[in-house]
Amino acid sequence: MKDKKSYAALFIDFENIFHYVRKRTIDSERTQDIVLELIQELRKKLLAEYGMSCIIQNAYADFEQIEVNAQSQLFLLGVETKNVVGTEHKNAADMRLCIDVLDTMYTRDEIDTFVLMAGDRDYIPVLLHLRKFAKLVQVAAFKEATSGDLLTMVGDGYIDAFSCLSKISQSELEVGKERIQDQMQQRAQASNVQAEQIAEARAIGKIANVQFDKVKRLEDKNAFIALEVMLHNFGDKPEVWFTPYLNKLRNALQHLAEYERKALVTTLEMSGVIKVEKRRGEPHDYSVIVMNWSHPDVIENNPNNY
Repeated sequence: MKDKKSYAALFIDFENIFHYVRKRTIDSERTQDIVLELIQELRKKLLAEYGMSCIIQNAYADFEQIEVNAQSQLFLLGVETKNVVGTEHKNAADMRLCIDVLDTMYTRDEIDTFVLMAGDRDYIPVLLHLRKFAKLVQVAAFKEATSGDLLTMVGDGYIDAFSCLSKISQSELEVGKERIQDQMQQRAQASNVQAEQIAEARAIGKIANVQFDKVKRLEDKNAFIALEVMLHNFGDKPEVWFTPYLNKLRNALQHLAEYERKALVTTLEMSGVIKVEKRRGEPHDYSVIVMNWSHPDVIENNPNNY
């Protein structure tokens, strides 16, 4: 614990945190309770263990899309809300949050610590900029929803949001996590029942003119997610450029580091799910991904199979 109290600014990506918890709770009111508890307990932890007093507290979201009246409850906690209208392509709150972080850094010299409650890798540039100006950076987030790259960058400055919650809230989130896993298993079982019929329907005219040397079933959970990202975003394309696919993968698997996401592409290729091929181009050659439409995991997980 520090001997001298220091001043901190807390920036909350409320939209992301709320939706993460919402998937694991029974209703939106309970979600709000847990998120508010997290904010309160995080502030207590910062003060008790680090001597940091949060004199700026901002929460960002498209609050019109939040199911509860979160703004009034945040106001009672002393948190200023920033309503940012989102878009279908990107969470606009990210940009507004980063702008406010930089504005605070340049105008509030007394603040030496910046605490970010979010796990998105898109925040890495602004956090690195803070460090260049000798600011202390800390990130509080749920580990499984935090970018591996962000975890690597922040190092000891990471605070596990799950550990800030009460035992009751922790237990509820764990139960919710198990419920999500059960739903995924049920979905997979339903796909298995229809697998042979789907394979017959999709085989005609859909198999790419590429030789796949080895075909084996996927076992890794993240590899299944990587396959789902491919099918959901590019399921109607004969081949996919490598870079756009990797960008989608970064958003879907933020808790992984970059090298781990690229390793998943290798896993898909070694399992015969895809093949990565080089194409001639100007000014540079480029890589494309060709799908093996006859692979059993592709057949079972393709949302375009009816």
